[in-house]
Amino acid sequence: MSKRNDVEVTIDGKKINLCGYESAEYLHKVADYLNNKQEEFKRQDFYRMLEPELRNLLMQINVADDYFKVKLHLEEIEQDNAGKVTEIFDLRHELVLVQTKLENAELELEVLRQENLELQKQIIRLETELEEKKKHS
Repeated sequence: MSKRNDVEVTIDGKKINLCGYESAEYLHKVADYLNNKQEEFKRQDFYRMLEPELRNLLMQINVADDYFKVKLHLEEIEQDNAGKVTEIFDLRHELVLVQTKLENAELELEVLRQENLELQKQIIRLETELEEKKKHS
């Protein structure tokens, strides 16, 4: 198990301690994300007019929105990945079938080459016999 990290970060101008088993870099990244969200909202006029409680609620809603969008994107990637895994499996199966057909064709080709060689030998033998018969006649 990882060791617990206590990291002092600044979020919305306030120094706080974040504790967790994640790395210090990760905890800083979380704080940076929240600060960037705060800055994003502060640039909008309507946000400054809201009560602090409503600001917090808006921030929570937007963080949850980001989370669900990323989760949906991950699910889409996983579905795409599953489709690709199936496609790879099908292609591998097809490759094995094609390799088997190729091996069988190569074996058949070798058999036909041997038959051709035997037939060529037979032709030469028959031609030789024919020549011999012509000489003796």
